[in-house]
Amino acid sequence: MKTATDLKTELQRINRKPYPAYKSLKGEYDFKTYTLVVDHVQGDPFASPSRLHISMSGKQTGILKEFCSNQDRRTAFADYCLRSFGKAVSKYSFQARGSGKSGLISVSICGQQVLERSACRIGKDGSLLLRMEIGFPANGRTINSNELIKIFYEYLPEVVERSLIFANMNQEKVKQALELYEDQTALLTICKEKGWISFVADGSVLPRESGVSEKPMKKAVAFSSPESMKEEVILPHKGLVKGMAIKEGVTLIVGGGYHGKSTLLKAIESGIYHHIGGDGREYIVTDETAFKIRAEDGRSIAGTDISMFIDELPNGRDTKHFWTEDASGSTSQAANVSEALESGARVLFMDEDTSATNFMVRDELMARIIAKEKEPITPFIDRVRELYEKCGVSTVIVAGSSGAYFSIADKMIQMDHYKAVDITKQVRALCPLKEAGDVQNPAKELIPIQKRNLFIKPLERKKGQLKAKQYSID
Repeated sequence: MKTATDLKTELQRINRKPYPAYKSLKGEYDFKTYTLVVDHVQGDPFASPSRLHISMSGKQTGILKEFCSNQDRRTAFADYCLRSFGKAVSKYSFQARGSGKSGLISVSICGQQVLERSACRIGKDGSLLLRMEIGFPANGRTINSNELIKIFYEYLPEVVERSLIFANMNQEKVKQALELYEDQTALLTICKEKGWISFVADGSVLPRESGVSEKPMKKAVAFSSPESMKEEVILPHKGLVKGMAIKEGVTLIVGGGYHGKSTLLKAIESGIYHHIGGDGREYIVTDETAFKIRAEDGRSIAGTDISMFIDELPNGRDTKHFWTEDASGSTSQAANVSEALESGARVLFMDEDTSATNFMVRDELMARIIAKEKEPITPFIDRVRELYEKCGVSTVIVAGSSGAYFSIADKMIQMDHYKAVDITKQVRALCPLKEAGDVQNPAKELIPIQKRNLFIKPLERKKGQLKAKQYSID
């Protein structure tokens, strides 16, 4: 391994040379408190930035064993380090001058979710690896290594010292981040044990700042669960938490326009991920296999079994192995459901606003006018209870204009001025629950979803290139 001094010597040697001379920098360099590795050098200052990573041993980071004792803690800690490093290094981005992307310093931009990322890893022994991108400076296409020396010997050492050395971190905030992640994991485990597909804690902030921002809306109405659906859980660090538990089965979310139906569904959808503190959705968790299903006009479908919803087409096309380059709304939604089930989904989410009407419902008058044998589409309403009772797949549906799903839902939640109200009893008095098969349009036999077996043919080398092929086995 070369030293930091060797790197500076090489930078001084190639100064004012053509840009490709930067390629000589590839390799590892010991900066004593960390190792800097140049993985890839960009072709010119206008190309994608060069890729580097910082590597530190447990002794160099000084991370205590209790902070990296299990995978949950390591994931949360790595997320914290990446955010901290990214915030610190952003102040120096483009401080080094030059053409194109010269002086750019960046890491993966983190959203509100806490995820396991390749951008930053924490080892069991407290070791750390952090990946970044740097635009190597140039004037035109001539190397300006003096500017890169600033980055390597002034900016990066300071950022590493401030954000990656454990002794210099705000250890209380680190501890809070790790404990929050563990509480969210524990809450998800409780949900699985109790048969809940989702839990929404009281006090959660559901609305987002805007359509392009994931940050919580200021002065938003905090979530409050209906008394009939309120449950209590005890978490390892937070302690007692109260909130709305959505049980397995078919759940309907209804209400007037702009009252918060879709907002609630989106918050529940987001629960498949852990969230950072201050997000407002910290204690909203959802079965991680959940899928959001929507119509996608124009999507391609390749060898998918959609016969559970679409069969006996007038042109005789095979719907058990259906292919198209331009699917309709109903066909695309049918394929999305089949693919979700095939991947192991135990929960489906649907919003009336993003669904194909003819896939979701078929009213009584239409059924009387258009004979069943002339309609190849079996609407989702005729399948939803079968999916739960025979396959164990729960569904949460947002509806605002059609009351067809009242008769097949186990639980109905009305959003009224952003407040959740359980209206199941009132609706049941008007509309008894229909069991699977007891529907207006009797469905064909439920077809179990078969998983497609895929194998990859060994890579073939052809004229110096690698070619991969994928095949399906029925």
